[in-house]
Amino acid sequence: MKFKKGMWMPQEGFTLNYPSTVYEYKLVDNKLYIYCPFVEVHHRGNTLDGGMLTGEISIFDNNVHFNFYHKKQFKKSKFNVNRRNDNVSVNETEELIILSNGNVSVEITKQGFKIDVINLDGTKISIPERSFGYMVHESGNTYVSSATKLGVGEKVYGFGEKFTNYVKNGQVVEVWHEDGGTASEQTYKSIPFYLTTNNYGVFVDHSDKVDFEVGSEAVGKTQFAVAGEVLRFDIITGTNVSEVAMKFSKLGGDMPRVPEWSYGLWLSTSFTTEYNEETVLEFIDGMDSRNIPFEVFHFDCFWMKEYEWMNFEWNKDLFPDPEGLMKKIHDRGKKVCVWINPYIGQKAAVFDECYQNGYFVGGKDNLPWQWDRWQAGMGLIDFTNPEAKEWYKNKLRMLVKMGVDSFKTDFGERIPVPSRYYETDVVEYFDKSNPEEMHNYYTYLYNEAVFEVLQETQGEGQACLFARSGTFGQGKLPVHWGGDCLSNYESMAESLRGGLSLSLSGYAYWSHDIGGFEAGCTPDIYKRWTQFGLLSSHSRYHGNSEYKVPWFYGEEAVEVSRKFAKLKNSLMPYIKEMENEVIELGLPMIRPMLMDYNYDRNAQDLDRQYMFGSKLLVAPIFNDQSIAEYYLPTNTRWYNILTEEVKAGGSWYKETFDYLSLPLLLKSGEAIALSDNTDTTKFDVDAGFKVLAFDVIERRELSVISNNQVKVIVIENNQVIENAGLDFELIIIK
Repeated sequence: MKFKKGMWMPQEGFTLNYPSTVYEYKLVDNKLYIYCPFVEVHHRGNTLDGGMLTGEISIFDNNVHFNFYHKKQFKKSKFNVNRRNDNVSVNETEELIILSNGNVSVEITKQGFKIDVINLDGTKISIPERSFGYMVHESGNTYVSSATKLGVGEKVYGFGEKFTNYVKNGQVVEVWHEDGGTASEQTYKSIPFYLTTNNYGVFVDHSDKVDFEVGSEAVGKTQFAVAGEVLRFDIITGTNVSEVAMKFSKLGGDMPRVPEWSYGLWLSTSFTTEYNEETVLEFIDGMDSRNIPFEVFHFDCFWMKEYEWMNFEWNKDLFPDPEGLMKKIHDRGKKVCVWINPYIGQKAAVFDECYQNGYFVGGKDNLPWQWDRWQAGMGLIDFTNPEAKEWYKNKLRMLVKMGVDSFKTDFGERIPVPSRYYETDVVEYFDKSNPEEMHNYYTYLYNEAVFEVLQETQGEGQACLFARSGTFGQGKLPVHWGGDCLSNYESMAESLRGGLSLSLSGYAYWSHDIGGFEAGCTPDIYKRWTQFGLLSSHSRYHGNSEYKVPWFYGEEAVEVSRKFAKLKNSLMPYIKEMENEVIELGLPMIRPMLMDYNYDRNAQDLDRQYMFGSKLLVAPIFNDQSIAEYYLPTNTRWYNILTEEVKAGGSWYKETFDYLSLPLLLKSGEAIALSDNTDTTKFDVDAGFKVLAFDVIERRELSVISNNQVKVIVIENNQVIENAGLDFELIIIK
């Protein structure tokens, strides 16, 4: 939100108030309180008839928490952030108040009021003068804002799944969930967090709408503002971009292990296509007969009768024996996923039960909130009501008992707020939550309920959903996919931009609709997107009005699907090794080049290639000329595991690749294990594997993981030093 016009004038209707001094401070329980009036106090008369911002500043895990308010509110954040304050000391000079834990310091300039955080690397993170502000509009609406200095050459990233330009400088970013597809500034997963090439991040701890101006109001600032009287935010410190991203990820909670089968290919019925039991089995048998390995069959919306979503009942006209069908699917070695959402259409048999028991979010005149978008007369399950949450979970338990292994948790963005949706001017939750705060946060409660059912019924490490909407901390409820994309190269590229931004915002696992969601996928795009999709952490064929089975796109598409599905299965030892990094460190599995190569200026803008874990670089092809343009970072060499070519780092490359290859490069000095069994994600050490060792000069330890057991191979000078008694094929690349 812009409060100023240019450097001098306020926006029409606004009064801008800025702290001018620190009048007084005190340290209580490792928290620094500062009192900052809007006018300079030269005599006692200046203390009358004026406002101030009160600041509470603490340091936790070498990060800095700020809580500034005009009117004190004891209401807690919706987000569950566990901050344990570090022991701190306060020192005062003539000009500064200095809060420090010995590693990180906060320097507050008393006159003029600006704040510098001294980062772990010794650099300054500056909140410039006239950045903290209390803004009053003539309508009576109030806002609290702050900003960090945007330095020369400093680049900003993050904000969740954003499909706009990967580097966010110059953009206006609104953290507010919308069901807008992938082709605009709207997004399903908005996170009020950004990080920069100057090795710090900012997390605004508000679940209601947060407005960011990334050099778009004042070109030298990244500004953020919330409505109301209070602004809470953290500065996440670090010595490099990866450290900042890892610390923010851990702030939202530890990532869980996901089941092995989830990494395999998922095949969907697609959305509006016609399908029944015969169609489903025909597709499964078609994949098997063509030797295309896949792990999950997904039933999209029409497993239920139209107008009745969610009734939790199989459409018996199409699926007369759903338990029997799921047994047939399981007997073929596949898992079953079904589509769900948090809405109940008025025609559904369970609608009256929810209505009478108060399970819906309330609207005007003590009636449920309803509207006709998506499903006619639909109501919204109120997950703040424990009884409603348990009712919903029981419905899912019933489906699991029938044979369902996973749920696609669609939607979660169309959450009503007064004045934003014309059907109501009242929205009421069971726990009296503020509707503005619930709009972005609702998805967490919805997905948490579903994930709890899967954890309870499937066992530890076996829970996996397929979610579209998300907010802060929801990375620990995996997996998420990018949402509705078009079937063209532009949309394929924007999907990757969204995934890279999401990976910097606390999400480790990520997927997208291979071939694009909307109709019109050409064989060319299908094959290139297949390569990209099967080199993502999770992989799913899905569409709107088109089936996405490979043979619909030609025999070469079948060959490409087979090749890359088997390739991904062969990577399972490596994927499991990278999963350990996810769990232990909070690192994303699919990550931007920036995270590992921020020292290389060329890597900072790269949004059409990525790292798959810490060792493999992937550069998808985004055109119908089969041309790959990609950059290899400096200080290393790279080996293409598909073409067996060695490339030098520090250069751009422009090459052509057929549909069975693309740039998939192993970093020099690394080794990866490849499973010999390419028909399944179930990796077994005893079934055989090989090791690719590329320029391994210094000692390297390679973890080979099977059934959660870690076995270590030690390699030095491209020779095996220790192999824990394992038999494997060593391929030395020089």
